[in-house]
Amino acid sequence: MRRLCNLAHRTPVPRYAGLTSFFRAPHVDMHARRDDLSGVDIGLLGVPYDGGCSNQPGARYGPRGVRAQSVSNVRRVNQATGAAPFDSGLRIADLGDAHVSRPFELVGAHDEIEAHMTPLLAAGITPLSVGGDHSISLPLLRAFRAQRGPSAPPLGLIHVDAHCDTGDDYGGSRFHHGAPFKIAVDEGLIDPKRTVQIGIRGSLAFADVWAFSRASGMRVIGVDECFELGVRGVLAETRRVVGDAPVYLSFDIDALDPAFAPGTGTPEVGGLTTLFAQQLIRGLGATATHAPLDLVGADLVEVSPPIDVGELTSLAAANLLFEMLCVTSQAVVRRRGPQ
Repeated sequence: MRRLCNLAHRTPVPRYAGLTSFFRAPHVDMHARRDDLSGVDIGLLGVPYDGGCSNQPGARYGPRGVRAQSVSNVRRVNQATGAAPFDSGLRIADLGDAHVSRPFELVGAHDEIEAHMTPLLAAGITPLSVGGDHSISLPLLRAFRAQRGPSAPPLGLIHVDAHCDTGDDYGGSRFHHGAPFKIAVDEGLIDPKRTVQIGIRGSLAFADVWAFSRASGMRVIGVDECFELGVRGVLAETRRVVGDAPVYLSFDIDALDPAFAPGTGTPEVGGLTTLFAQQLIRGLGATATHAPLDLVGADLVEVSPPIDVGELTSLAAANLLFEMLCVTSQAVVRRRGPQ
């Protein structure tokens, strides 16, 4: 597996040919369980589920769209930072999809997603997941708690989104894409005082819909404040809030302005630019003045290819996923220490 992963991008096959996997990484068949998970350091995982969507569906096709763009339009080296995760000595693989057998039963579907994530974490894999709607973050975070144990402190959270996703009952269920982080706090999965929510904006159905975020101690940085602070200011505040302890990154593509990401179920005008988002993620890694944050995993959600325009959203998502891979690889190398 080590040799296979390190050579994944040195193939002479052109980018428009061959099988489609995230960044052309080797594929490990999680469902057949024929492959040894101990040979993987960072696992790229699709979670094609959108049963928690309250507006336009279609994010179930997100992993497929992001994979295609990652093959065609993302290369090996991050020109801005010099990061080259596939040359880092880490073993990176596409672990396929955490598809569910009960997509019409939301709670059961979440249980299946959690069960799929559990052996990855048990094998020491750092996961980067592509949804799917934002409800998938809840079962992914539950899997972390199960692996870390009940005595482990809750994870910090960096949440980039147009919406706080700390609502409650909607349409007869608490388990939807507008509420995963309230439930995550209720269940002790994340620490609200080590949570920062970035890019929040848009009209509201009622004024206090996101009251839980502020009442619980989350740091909410609305989009206006984002542009007032600039990327450096937002990063400084993010590092202040989450500190050096383990942290999870969740990025909803609707954090971007619809001009950059029209293919998402709940778009909000006045959002972040793609460049702002790239620079934000880059700043979570190693810089001239900071070590990389202790990222233990990440997800990127709400990409909906059926309502996309010219594959713009999948293209943006693939590039943001690459930025996540770059900073996550730095975090993994730092956790391991000298080899």
